[in-house]
Amino acid sequence: MTKTRGNWRTARATGALAPAIATALALVSGPSAAHMPYVLPSVFDAAGRDRVTLQASFTEDAFRPEIAVKDAPFEITGPNGKTVKLAAPTLTTDQAIVEAALPADGVYRLSSGQRIGRLSKMYRTGEVWTIVGEGKTPPAGATSVDVRSTTLANAYAVRGKPGAAGALAARAKALEIHPLGDPSSYAPGAAAAFEILYEGKPLASEPVTLFREAGFYDGRKQIATVNSDKAGRVTLTPADAGRYLMLVRYRTATPGAADAYASLPRRWRSRRSEAI
Repeated sequence: MTKTRGNWRTARATGALAPAIATALALVSGPSAAHMPYVLPSVFDAAGRDRVTLQASFTEDAFRPEIAVKDAPFEITGPNGKTVKLAAPTLTTDQAIVEAALPADGVYRLSSGQRIGRLSKMYRTGEVWTIVGEGKTPPAGATSVDVRSTTLANAYAVRGKPGAAGALAARAKALEIHPLGDPSSYAPGAAAAFEILYEGKPLASEPVTLFREAGFYDGRKQIATVNSDKAGRVTLTPADAGRYLMLVRYRTATPGAADAYASLPRRWRSRRSEAI
């Protein structure tokens, strides 16, 4: 077996929001996986409330919890742009639950924070890379690399009037689905624009998939996959009211990294893990 020095990273992100359209954004960096991360606030429009409860899980269907998101640095970014770490979540088998305070009116970004996955291996056959299953080894003579995935799930909630846009500023690091506009204003039939960024720079030709929660009941689960343009931008137009998840995955080499990897998935709701 030939081992290639260096690491690979994969990332993903998700997000969510409310009014008639709610979006959650999911970002995944690393090997592709069937399960997507998401964070889902108890409400997207928190009028009259001073806090919301977040549900965080990995799932194959939008907002149907299956595996709790563990070891994630949950955080909230307020209208003033300040990011605060949340308390340790309560864990069940299928979800993590954590409360977030909304002390003032405005739009908030609710996030899992950048979660680092376990170290694994990937090998190449021709131009195809394959993840090595647990307890297995790559084929003899195969070129292999260490690989680790990172995940980031976001959602946006609004208390009262949107006001300052501090929570909507780009992070400018890792994989990111950045809303180009106020996620709390998304509406059925209206276009919602985003830019896909990695380390603050636009990613061109990156596939972005939009999942529809109501598809669990009528079969239309995945309603769109579009590629980002040269400026890293995508525009999506949800036809119905409801909650949506937007997912992006990205894989890249990380030469010189201490321990490996890189690929990101994102999803969005009318907001950023994101659910729309």
